[in-house]
Amino acid sequence: MNKKKIAFICVHNSCRSQIAEALGKHLAGDRFEFYSAGTEKKPQINGDAVRIMKQLYGIDMEKTQYSKTVDEIPAPDIAISMGCDVGCPYIGRAFDANWGLADPTGKSDAYFVQVIEEIAQKIKDL
Repeated sequence: MNKKKIAFICVHNSCRSQIAEALGKHLAGDRFEFYSAGTEKKPQINGDAVRIMKQLYGIDMEKTQYSKTVDEIPAPDIAISMGCDVGCPYIGRAFDANWGLADPTGKSDAYFVQVIEEIAQKIKDL
């Protein structure tokens, strides 16, 4: 049986979508294939996201993930926007869901943890 492909999309593919990809693989990788992408690339994943994900889940996002654009991943069965606070990218079709998550970049560790836990809960609900 083919697993459904779920893609988490945001503009820079450096923080929320990367966290969602890592948590998806960690929490439900046996049921779905997870990807993340953006409309622009960043040279590296958000350092705070990397550090806090290591602390909370023991996941090293830099080992298996990098910033990529939508055309570099397989066509998803389910496309989820992380939140359009900077304008939603167009991916060739409508999004299946918009999680409306605030970008934690530049905010406190506690705020990062809150966003990470919110993403984890939404993945468990899939």
